[in-house]
Amino acid sequence: LSSALSPIIAAPQELQNGLTFLASFDQAADANWGAGDRRIYHAKSLKLEQPVAGLPESIVQHIPQGKFGGCLKFGARSEVFTFFKGQKNIAISNPQLSGTVSLWMKLDPQKDLEPGFVDPLQITDKTWNDSCLFLDFTKDDIPRQFRLGVFSDYKFWNPSDINWDNIAVADRPMIVVEKPTFAADRWTHVVFTWHDFNGQSSKARLFIDGKPQGELNRPQKITWDINKLAIILGIYYTGSMDELAIWNRALTDQEVMELHQRSESLSHLLPAQ
Repeated sequence: LSSALSPIIAAPQELQNGLTFLASFDQAADANWGAGDRRIYHAKSLKLEQPVAGLPESIVQHIPQGKFGGCLKFGARSEVFTFFKGQKNIAISNPQLSGTVSLWMKLDPQKDLEPGFVDPLQITDKTWNDSCLFLDFTKDDIPRQFRLGVFSDYKFWNPSDINWDNIAVADRPMIVVEKPTFAADRWTHVVFTWHDFNGQSSKARLFIDGKPQGELNRPQKITWDINKLAIILGIYYTGSMDELAIWNRALTDQEVMELHQRSESLSHLLPAQ
């Protein structure tokens, strides 16, 4: 076999290294591994003020039909937002930021999503275009494109405050998948990594079902207020989500493929609690 077709062989325990957060959703909505607060919350605006512990059950349900065990099922578009707190669950102690997010999604973007932009995931302490990493589906493309947004501090990436509509697509800090392969009858695996942000060799990468979709190589500066940092799930999203995991390092291509090929939840790698 050529190296491109060789089976991926990686010691499973390697995936434990640097794991700071895991919400497997096997048994419940709360995370089952985390360096910080493991509880899931919801709030009535994206400012995430006055958070309430637990799911907004009329909007997001924990159901048993997940990729591994249970999962979250997001219903109709809503102005109530579900999130985990980022403090310690996302590592920001080092000047140079590196990390990985992995999750599984199940939906038909053309049929299931309501009109408008949809963000299955945002990591930020501010808003979508200021110190934010996000996954989104575009609002009116056919098929709807899938994107990784990599937005540094606003004044760093857009110092001239150019209107978004006037920024050429090629100049936007995003990785775009024009024809994503999501489907209503199977789970799709999404991973993105960031490496050496605030350093000299910043790089972000996006993977779908273990395969690289693109990378962004440009200087990045992200400044997060740890007390406000949040992992926001399912913004206007309609579909299922499972096995949300975060590391404090950028996984290698081999590790991403090993993660994709796993036949059981990462929770099986965790020490007994």
